[in-house]
Amino acid sequence: MKPNQPSRGQPKRGRPSQAEITKGQSRALDELSAAIDRHGIAPTMTELGDKLGITAASAHQLILQLERKGYVARQPRKARSLRVLRRPSQTIESMVSVPLIGVVKAGPAMLAEENCLGEVMVASDLAGRGSCFALQISGDSMKGADMRDGDVVIVRRQLIAENGEIVVALIDDEATVKRLEVEDGAIRLLPENRKYKPIEVQPDSDFRVLGKVIGVSHKSKV
Repeated sequence: MKPNQPSRGQPKRGRPSQAEITKGQSRALDELSAAIDRHGIAPTMTELGDKLGITAASAHQLILQLERKGYVARQPRKARSLRVLRRPSQTIESMVSVPLIGVVKAGPAMLAEENCLGEVMVASDLAGRGSCFALQISGDSMKGADMRDGDVVIVRRQLIAENGEIVVALIDDEATVKRLEVEDGAIRLLPENRKYKPIEVQPDSDFRVLGKVIGVSHKSKV
């Protein structure tokens, strides 16, 4: 055996594997996930640091470490674009299936087809927070929220949502994915693309929230 050459079975030196994660990184990942679930957008480093009881610079370092290990990703030069790619416990055993019930426009409102097209595997800790279903996005009006044509959104069934959350809403039997805005009794559904105008919900419209978007599965790039 050549000198300095590791023997078989000896661990190779280099970058840590994706499975390795510290307690601090795990806490940062938990807080990041929770913030995205609540608001549909990633927190600033100052906000994340406040939740963790550390400085914004320290929070930034934790996120960089998680990014290198493949747990989070961001779009270059775009604020609040962080998204969680996976959790340390995301194995086949920790995943559950939710029904993919159709396609919904993330553009002009369009009825979602209520027929089951298949199933989507989702982390059990995410889907376990309530009855969930999945919809495939068609259109680009929510691309600013990192929801693009062909992506699949995971939706928790609920009839109410907080101001600023991303929801699947039904307006006169037409479904759409938008950010909910409620102000002075008026309801608007906001796109995340300047090409599209907000949808003003009229007082005489049959408006319902079908659920809150709690996750996105991105279409694979070939």
